[in-house]
Amino acid sequence: MTAIRVLSSVLLLVLMESGALCARRFRGGRNPQPRRAPPPPTYRSDRGDTTESFPLDFTAVEENMDNFMTQVKNLAQSLYPCSAQKLDYDMKLNYLENTTATCNDGSPAGYYLKESRGSRRWLIFLEGGWYCFNKENCDSRYETMRRLMSSSKWPKTKTGTGILSPLPEENPHWWNANMVFVPYCSSDVWSGATPKTEQSGYAFMGSLIIQEVVKHLLNKGLDNAKVLLLAGSSAGGTGVLLNVDHVADLLEGLGHTGIQVRGLSDSGWFLDNKQYHCSDCVDAVSCSPTETIKRGIKYWGAVVPERCRQTHEGEEWNCFFGYRVFPSIKSPVFVVQWLFDEAQLTVDNIQLTGQPVQEGQWRYIQNLGIELRNTLKDVPAMFAPACLSHEVITRNYWIDVQVKGTSLPRALHCWDRSLHDNRNNKAPPKGCPVHLIDSCPWPHCNPTCPTIRDQFTGQEMNVIQFLMHMGFDVQKMAQQQGMDPSKLLGMLSSGS
Repeated sequence: MTAIRVLSSVLLLVLMESGALCARRFRGGRNPQPRRAPPPPTYRSDRGDTTESFPLDFTAVEENMDNFMTQVKNLAQSLYPCSAQKLDYDMKLNYLENTTATCNDGSPAGYYLKESRGSRRWLIFLEGGWYCFNKENCDSRYETMRRLMSSSKWPKTKTGTGILSPLPEENPHWWNANMVFVPYCSSDVWSGATPKTEQSGYAFMGSLIIQEVVKHLLNKGLDNAKVLLLAGSSAGGTGVLLNVDHVADLLEGLGHTGIQVRGLSDSGWFLDNKQYHCSDCVDAVSCSPTETIKRGIKYWGAVVPERCRQTHEGEEWNCFFGYRVFPSIKSPVFVVQWLFDEAQLTVDNIQLTGQPVQEGQWRYIQNLGIELRNTLKDVPAMFAPACLSHEVITRNYWIDVQVKGTSLPRALHCWDRSLHDNRNNKAPPKGCPVHLIDSCPWPHCNPTCPTIRDQFTGQEMNVIQFLMHMGFDVQKMAQQQGMDPSKLLGMLSSGS
């Protein structure tokens, strides 16, 4: 027992000394404040120890060694990003050595990297940001959103949030992975393989940029990886669906057969449905999704997954829509999709500008949720909350959203475990769901949805206020559902 006490004291002294080097930051809620740099440690004037305290129970160690070691492990995890990474939370910019893979304007493409030495897990994130599909709207995009077409003014560092965060309280299962953020500067949904020409005026090399980033990272430790998660949001989420098998084939062709390549597509599962009302096809926002992709795929010289290309030969534009390309993908992919995606509603010409929606618009919005559910029902691993939003995995509040009591980080952890167990011929873990989709039929009927604010007053709205704001008729909807209006309001309030 004396030896255990001595060991415990030494362990705690070492960890508390490490604790003096690091001041913890805490995750914001669903209304995050701007991120601040980690504060320096604060010391007492009378002695050298820090004012930071950690909730460890020192009593009865010898009678409950398992509990004690759990506390030590938790403390060590909280200190690791600070001590091992020397308080360096930022990802640093690296330009590609292969200068033939460029941004739209010919400037060098690149990526941001935060290494986690000792970790064999890598996360490569593809940024989103719409696209352009002809000379005119690409010229306009270059004038208004140049950072999405050029690397000339990229900052030297970038701080990761959500699944890219190095903080375990914000990113409980991927915080200690090697983090890579690939800026979007090709305007082609990460599909192009065409250098700059006089006719187009721009290069479209999204697919080649991904391949060059992967090759470049092999010299920085990726060659020793066990798992590579290719993730992305919006256009980056669609880019994951288009490129995850390309990445797996590339690594296998280079002899790195031990790396398990997986995909995480966030808000990139678009539908090629008919718009609420048609309009002139001027840019990516006003055109129907099908029309813009049909035009863009030629302009970009786009590359699509080979198996999907064979299935839709002559109509390769189909491969840009999740439910059409997914059956052809060999790599494991986890799909995250809001059932009422704001970007989908925008391209469908449903403008939620603060005015109550018309009855026809309301029916269209409800039908969108139904259609998305139908396209996702056969996806083994997915997370689909009934919320009106767009993108989530890099938001500070990504840990707060739940479907049927399970958070997104928890669902991703369950997916990791199920893939690991499957490779080892084990039964999937019980009580660890990976197919999660809301069944309630209205936008924001899930009480954990991100907070919505009134566009005019800036005030937060609860689900009932939001639905009323959109023109939701409680009396009429209750009649359609065959229930009392007060009961319907109660269900809405509880998120039932």
